[in-house]
Amino acid sequence: MFDLSLMGRLSFTHASPTKSPLQPGRNFLGIAEERDAVLYVPTGLEPNAAVPLLVMFHGAGGSAEKVLPFLEEHAERNKFLLLVPQSMYVTWDIVIGGNGPDIQRLGQALTEVASRYLIDQEHFGFAGFSDGGSYSLSTGITNGDLVSHVIVFSGGFMSVFMQEGAPKVFISHGLVDEQLPIETSARPHAAKLKAAGYDVELVEFNGNHSIQPPIVALAVEFFLK
Repeated sequence: MFDLSLMGRLSFTHASPTKSPLQPGRNFLGIAEERDAVLYVPTGLEPNAAVPLLVMFHGAGGSAEKVLPFLEEHAERNKFLLLVPQSMYVTWDIVIGGNGPDIQRLGQALTEVASRYLIDQEHFGFAGFSDGGSYSLSTGITNGDLVSHVIVFSGGFMSVFMQEGAPKVFISHGLVDEQLPIETSARPHAAKLKAAGYDVELVEFNGNHSIQPPIVALAVEFFLK
């Protein structure tokens, strides 16, 4: 039987929690000895209540430590779980040569989160910056029957072999991005997705290839509304 993970499909399915919740703050999930996934848990979550989950993918050469500060405050204030996986290599496998170990480890991380928290399926999003934005867009569209929202901060490409579901899409990109020009990334991606019937919000800002806190705030609002 053909392995659908090679096309970016997750084996993850939603389930009822069977384990105790984790302590508030940053928690390593224990799915890998190196570059383990990190889950930020806000304080004051209601026991047994469904909770939003946002998954954030770092950029090339990045780590959970580099992107957590941009979203932890939002997760704490708005009471959503923030999962930050880490690529096995210098960047995500889909960028190097195709889906492989990263999609499998993402599935393991999601399964671990779902074993401890009831995920709000209407607010279950993928987000990412740069290569992580490309990964979020590609994997989110491929698994749109699971993911409700896809957020792309200055992503470069979209690699989709299967389209499932209809997640809402937020794409932001700097007008003077020197690494990934907006004319060859965000604008054509948004146009293609809109033509395919997706609900797309494109935000262009006067900036370069970087994560902009005001844009992050807009994306969080998009995710939670």
